[in-house]
Amino acid sequence: MNPVAQSAAAYKEVLYEVKNGVAWITINRPEVLNAFREQTLDELTDALRSTRNDPSIACAVVAGAGKAFSAGGDFYAMMRLNRANSCHWNDRMLGLAMTIRGLAIPVIAMVHGACVGGGNELALWCDLVIASDDAVFGQTGASVGACPTVGATQYLPRILGERLAKEMIFLARKFSAEEAARIGLINKVVPKAELRQATEDWCERIKSHSPQTLRATKKALNFESDELYAAWQHGMELLAEIWGSEESLEGMKAFLEKRKPDFNQFRMRNKKLVEEYLAGVAAGENQARKK
Repeated sequence: MNPVAQSAAAYKEVLYEVKNGVAWITINRPEVLNAFREQTLDELTDALRSTRNDPSIACAVVAGAGKAFSAGGDFYAMMRLNRANSCHWNDRMLGLAMTIRGLAIPVIAMVHGACVGGGNELALWCDLVIASDDAVFGQTGASVGACPTVGATQYLPRILGERLAKEMIFLARKFSAEEAARIGLINKVVPKAELRQATEDWCERIKSHSPQTLRATKKALNFESDELYAAWQHGMELLAEIWGSEESLEGMKAFLEKRKPDFNQFRMRNKKLVEEYLAGVAAGENQARKK
């Protein structure tokens, strides 16, 4: 058995199949709308990297099992994070993104259902996005105390323009598949029943093209956005400060408890702290006390 097959046989959270020169990688956690945890990210990265062992593979397709593409990070995984251990999550996210961007073959996101939060960032990392007409795209981090700095803050302004990117992130705005195609967030929308066939049609077209041209042009097309790597590192450090904070935990707990998060409590607490500080400045507390 070759190493690719051995690796694929060991996967528990993704499905991996090479068929007719195409690698199909499917997140297989339908019970949580394909929300990913550390193990999921490891398997996605390994499966995609394994395509390098078989040069006959012309392209890769990333998909989700069940009703959704991906709801993003699993809150039960993310609620365990803090500044001390943040690198274990952040590096996995960055590693998966760089794997997709670094492969010599095109990577297609085949999206249906929810594609939100980290799920939308996963789609952003891919070279092409095709979606069914029931797909919904969004960056919901602000509504749950998370921070979309693993691709969204880097790529959305380039793809949508800064105004619409800020609307998508600040307002946690969601877009239907039709809207996403119209604004350039995705490439194409098709009826749900035709999604697989339309994706296969794309793969067949890619298979008919020069692999060295695809490899070279992918590198060339990514040249400018690859220079955003420093922004990724900056985003990882910002995210490290978010994980484990009271605000992030309030947001994620509220979602799991099916209630509205109370973020205003943090604004009011900070207001009190600033008022106390300003009163101290006015009272001369910002100097050594006279003996």
